[in-house]
Amino acid sequence: MENLEIVLQIHNWSEQALKELEIKLSTPLNPDEIKKYSEEYSKMKEINSLAKEYLELEDEIQLWKEEMPENFETEIERLENKKEKIIQELISLVIPDDEYSGKNILLEIRAGTGGDEAALFAADLLRMYLRYVEKKGFKAEIIDENKTDLGGFKEVIVRIKGKNVGKYLKYESGVHRVQRVPTTESGGRIHTSTATVAVLPEASDVDVEIDPSDLRIDTYRASGAGGQYVNKTESAVRITHIPTGLVVTCQSERSQLQNKERAMMILRTRLYQMKLEEQAKKISANRKSMVGTGERSEKIRTYNFPQNRVTDHRINYTSYNLQAVLDGELDDFITKLMRIDMMQNLEIILKGGYENES
Repeated sequence: MENLEIVLQIHNWSEQALKELEIKLSTPLNPDEIKKYSEEYSKMKEINSLAKEYLELEDEIQLWKEEMPENFETEIERLENKKEKIIQELISLVIPDDEYSGKNILLEIRAGTGGDEAALFAADLLRMYLRYVEKKGFKAEIIDENKTDLGGFKEVIVRIKGKNVGKYLKYESGVHRVQRVPTTESGGRIHTSTATVAVLPEASDVDVEIDPSDLRIDTYRASGAGGQYVNKTESAVRITHIPTGLVVTCQSERSQLQNKERAMMILRTRLYQMKLEEQAKKISANRKSMVGTGERSEKIRTYNFPQNRVTDHRINYTSYNLQAVLDGELDDFITKLMRIDMMQNLEIILKGGYENES
C-alpha cells in the first residue's frame, strides 16, 4: 500500500472518528467520560491535522512538478522529506497503545550458540543499541552484566528511558544471527553465532504485586572478569520467586542494597511479561503479526560480515551498510516494521470501526 493511500484512509477514518467524538462530547457525561473522550478527541485531532498537512504537501509537490519541473528539485526534495517525517509521526500515533505505552523498557541481550564469538556479538549488539538510543535522545543505564574475559557478554540488561521508547524498540525481540570470521579463527572459516534480545516493558508495583513470603533471597560474592571489588564482599544478590521458579541475580553494583533493588526490578518485569503472555494466549482473536510475535526463539535478523549486509527476515529487507547499522543506524529497519504494524492495525480499525457502526 502506497503512502498516499495510507494517509487518505487515515484522513477519512479520523474525520469520521472526530464527528462521533463531537456527538459524544455534546451529551451529558460524568467527569471520567469527559476526560476520556477529550483525550481521544485531542489525539484524533492531531492525527487528522497531520493527514491534512500530508495531503496538502502532496498537492504542492504535484504543482511544482507540473509548472516548474526543471528549476525546483531542491524544493521538491525538501517537501518529500517533510512528508516522510509526517508519515513517521502518523505511524507512532496510529499504532494503538499497548503494554509498552508510557513505560520504560528493559533490554536484555544474551549470548546464544557460538561460545566466545556469541558473547562478542552480544557486545556488538549492546553497542549498536546504545548508539541508537543516543541518536533518539533516550537514556540508557546498564542494570546488570556478565562479562567474558575477551570483552564479550554472556548476558547484559539495560534500562532505557524515554517517550515512546517501547514503540520503537519492541520489534528487536528475537534471535539475532551473525556470520563472520572470528578473530580467534586461524583458518579463516566463517562461523555462525547467535544472540537473543528481549525487550520488556518495565513493571511497577501497580502492575505486579509480589508477596515477600514468595521470595527466597540469597547473597554471595560477585564473580566475573576482573575488578577491584570482585570477590571481596557478599554484595551479589540472587532472588528466587518460589511460585514460578524464576531466578534473578544481580552483581553489577558494589552495594548489596542496590543489587537487591535492581534484581527486584528485573523480577517484577519478568513476572509482568509472563502475565501479559498468559493474557495474550487467552484472547482467541489475538492475531499473529507479519512483523513477528517477539518470541525469543524467533530468528529476526542476520548480520553477514563477508557480504556487508544486514537482513531482516520478517520484512525481507536488506541493508548493504552493515557498519552503519552496527553504529546505531536502525531507523530504516524500525520505520519499515512500524509501518507494517500500522497498516495492519489501521486495517483492523477501519474494518472493525465502520462495520460495528453499521
